[in-house]
Amino acid sequence: MAASRYKALVDAFAADIRTGRLAAGTRLPTHRGLAAREGIAVVTATRVYAELAAMGLVSREQGRGTFVRDIAVPAGHGIDQQAVATDAVDLSFNCPSLPGQADLLRQALREVAASGDLDSLLRYQPHRGRPQDRASVARHLTRRGITTDADRILITNGAQQGLAVTVMALLGAGDVVAVDALTYPGFKVLAHAFRLDLEPVPTTADGPDLDALERLCATRPVRAIHTMPTLHNPLGWVMSAADRTRLAGIARRHGALIVEDASYAYLVEDPPPPLAATAPDITVHVSGLSKSVATGLRVGFVVAPPSVVPSLERAIRATTWNTPALTTAIACRWLDDGTVDHLETRKRDDAKARQALARQELAVLPLVGHPSSYFTWLPLPDDARADRLTATLARQHISVSTAEPFTTTAHTPQAIRFALGSTDLDSLRTTLRTVRRVAVEDAHA
Repeated sequence: MAASRYKALVDAFAADIRTGRLAAGTRLPTHRGLAAREGIAVVTATRVYAELAAMGLVSREQGRGTFVRDIAVPAGHGIDQQAVATDAVDLSFNCPSLPGQADLLRQALREVAASGDLDSLLRYQPHRGRPQDRASVARHLTRRGITTDADRILITNGAQQGLAVTVMALLGAGDVVAVDALTYPGFKVLAHAFRLDLEPVPTTADGPDLDALERLCATRPVRAIHTMPTLHNPLGWVMSAADRTRLAGIARRHGALIVEDASYAYLVEDPPPPLAATAPDITVHVSGLSKSVATGLRVGFVVAPPSVVPSLERAIRATTWNTPALTTAIACRWLDDGTVDHLETRKRDDAKARQALARQELAVLPLVGHPSSYFTWLPLPDDARADRLTATLARQHISVSTAEPFTTTAHTPQAIRFALGSTDLDSLRTTLRTVRRVAVEDAHA
């Protein structure tokens, strides 16, 4: 009888949400309130809300209650890349491109085709890349402030695979990993797949709260610290040199590995030295060319302490054997002839222009971000609903991300992230004006 009652309540709530009788953003009764209203046990009420949450119909926010989701917004939007309608402007995912990049690829393919070692590109490659290719990466990283040799470098299928093989090789199920309270969704996906225990670290305006990190490391066996010190995604901060030194000291005292995610670091001119330069013996540095050159060029780099390189190499072998030789050959040609440096300079200028445009068109909104970033963060008032705003924008053919895919805490903040790099400037200007109008209307609704 109790099971029948529980199921009937789930079905009734689901029907009301799907038909719109319960509007998106509606706060549902507390567990005790629902139990009293329906004459059921509190544990049964809890089970009802848990089932609705699993169906993607409600969201539970610690300290605030249970709310009806806007089902026009897919659950997990931003973690699992959703298909964006062909007539929609995509502000949920960055795919920055510059005029002339296709011509560069055509020229590179002609040069590779005319080279004397074309036949070698059809064979298996060393798992961590050919020595000459790793030497090209080492020279490139020197310009990023990391002095290293080719023996500490592994070439991967993009920075995401660099993170994946790091987790696979060096961490295990149940390992405690300190992460920012808002972090890169791709690392959250890895943590779930490999059953890591993520511990969120509160953030400040300039980086992670290092006092909180110190307390966490003193109370839990933190195995690793995932950090984005140079242009954090999604908040855009750049940690100071002093804070980097302190973070490295915390990790060293507590025996924690540092995983330095530098995917967007190229956008910052003259940042403090990377953690891989400050603490090379305990840091695995991950970066690549997908953001700085082209998202389809899946070439990433891992710089690691010598002691863990063999483990990382085995993880590459177990997953993809090696990075495709053709794309690696093109990437290393561009590293050596200055093409990558040129494209990175142009993309920094492009990102600055887009960020300035966002600040101009959304001046009435409290944006958070770096002046040369391809994304910006919009915290919403406590009584606002990010999923409602996202759904309204979707009806205007604009796709954006909520805070949900970035959040590692129990409470998901009400916020929106705008990716600025996947449309032309004229379209971006028009789209941002629509965003401003919708956000202002939503605030006064």
